[in-house]
Amino acid sequence: MSGSTDVTGAAPIAARYLWGPLTAFGLLTAVIVGVADQASKLWVLRVYDLASKGAVQIMPFVDFVLTWNTGISYGWFQQEGPLGQWVLLSLKAVAVALLWIWLARAGSRAAALALGLIMGGAVGNAIDRVAYGAVADFVLLHIETATWQFNWYVFNLADVAIVAGVAVLLYESLRGDSAVKAP
Repeated sequence: MSGSTDVTGAAPIAARYLWGPLTAFGLLTAVIVGVADQASKLWVLRVYDLASKGAVQIMPFVDFVLTWNTGISYGWFQQEGPLGQWVLLSLKAVAVALLWIWLARAGSRAAALALGLIMGGAVGNAIDRVAYGAVADFVLLHIETATWQFNWYVFNLADVAIVAGVAVLLYESLRGDSAVKAP
């Protein structure tokens, strides 16, 4: 016996870990986020050609400025060499696989949406890592007064999706009985 089904003859065990009632919704969310993220980066890099323009003020508190992040969030754990980049990419692949398993168990559309946002953002940034060896970040939020200045880290659409997904999961976890449960 191959071990792919349980003793009752139910659906294959692997399928139960990878597919649930809201998996398609979460994966569609992930695909939309990944495509939107890559489209925004291709526009910034190829059409708008931000690299040749330097910093461009969009609004008084928003600039476009191209940075290449070879690390993880907030530029931590910078990896210049190929080995480090592949380690980060491998960790991201494992994280997405675990999020997919979690998605298969999601009990609410909000949880499935959140997990899809996180997965899509992770995949969008992973595509950059494979294509360019670093993640393209280009949005800078900042506040400046005569005596004080604050710059947020430079980010992209994938980062926004990841943060939004985490925020929704946190909200869900505070709702009590209907909270999404991690695998």
